[in-house]
Amino acid sequence: MIIDEINMEEFKNGLQKTQTIILPLGTVEEHGTHLPLGTDTMHAWEVSKMAAQKVDVFVAPSVSYGVCTSTADHPGTFSISADSLRLLVDELIHSFYSKGLKNIILLSGHAGGLHMSALKEVAEEAVREIDDLNMAVLSVYDLIAKKIGEVIETANDSHAGEGETSGILFLRPELVKGRAPEEYPTRVSHFITRDKLKYWPGGVWGDPGKASKEKGEKLLGVAVEDLVGIIKEIDTFER
Repeated sequence: MIIDEINMEEFKNGLQKTQTIILPLGTVEEHGTHLPLGTDTMHAWEVSKMAAQKVDVFVAPSVSYGVCTSTADHPGTFSISADSLRLLVDELIHSFYSKGLKNIILLSGHAGGLHMSALKEVAEEAVREIDDLNMAVLSVYDLIAKKIGEVIETANDSHAGEGETSGILFLRPELVKGRAPEEYPTRVSHFITRDKLKYWPGGVWGDPGKASKEKGEKLLGVAVEDLVGIIKEIDTFER
């Protein structure tokens, strides 16, 4: 059940079937010269919708802004602070719960460290505060992690590379503008840099040239299957 496509009676009736909601989260962030700025949001949103076709679950409208650090200097990236993300998601959690939704899944298409930490922190605080609230926090990458090596050829593939490009080729092929060159950041990850473009000018981590629609279909199929399992489990999870 897609929240912004149903009316209040349909929502009320839907609560008789499920008290679980997915909140898809993403970013407006560069993904090379070949992928749209909304790549992360599209992945989380589409995986959530496909899961909703297989099992009763509410899907909230996406939150399309997140915490972007390594791409902060690239054209097209618009980031919010971790504090802002925590505040927004905390208020949404309480609003969902007040309407009878006691099982909340935060599904992010963006797996940045500060971004995911902010989501996990606010979820931890919410379950401590609300006795019968169940929460899950994960990224699309978590859903495909066990199978990605069976599909993706590029070692150390990541941002805007073979995997993400394959996903958009499957979901929205008309938005893929050719292929950016294979690229990897040259800075050492434990150094904090002021000039991020100096070490990662193209904003690609991997080889988009190896991407295909078929690979995207396989990967996102795995993501949907695992997400359906989480939806079925969350109501009976003993925390």
